Amino acid sequence: MTERLDSAEALARHLAGLLERDARLAAVAERAGPFDIRQTEPGFAGLAKIICGQQLSVASARAIWGRFEALPGALEPQSYLRLTEAEVRAAGFSAGKYRTVRATAEAIASGEIDLGAIAAIPALDAVKTLVQIKGIGPWTAEIYLMFCAGHPDIFPAGDLALQKAVGQALGLDERPDIRELIAIAQAWAPYRATAALLFWRYYAVIRDKEGIAP
Repeated sequence: MTERLDSAEALARHLAGLLERDARLAAVAERAGPFDIRQTEPGFAGLAKIICGQQLSVASARAIWGRFEALPGALEPQSYLRLTEAEVRAAGFSAGKYRTVRATAEAIASGEIDLGAIAAIPALDAVKTLVQIKGIGPWTAEIYLMFCAGHPDIFPAGDLALQKAVGQALGLDERPDIRELIAIAQAWAPYRATAALLFWRYYAVIRDKEGIAP
């Protein structure tokens, strides 16, 4: 597997490789400007943080996570399982998010899931492993693999911003759907995570400068 995407140096190498594979992306990179990998903590705590932030504004997610991580034992799977639903929901978690994090903690504590090993296997296999946990869908699995595990070849094709960015950048008549975007992104393997970071940055730039709706 391509080296982990876990440093600025690795990102520079992956971006160079990506631009060699698809010359169209040179203009995208020029418009996007510099970007970074925005890594977060791997393991149970990192996955719980991603679950916490789903479908929330950055400010709301930050506030809820601050209350959650202050709970004694919240960041370790075995001790999380000793917390009550009332304690976790008082921090701001929904019932669904509480159950998903609990299912994650149970899978790790039982040895069913090894988050360390997942980082070293091919992208498709890694996603399939994570979505076995009840409540975790492909997007959550892909975001964890990118930002916590440093997996180099993940492209979250279900992400609306990526669909809009790729459609705009490549001059497509319509925004690509998930299946179409997966097919498009095949050309960017094994650097698809870098492509995703590039297009997220590109989308932020054009949205701010051209007034595109989020």
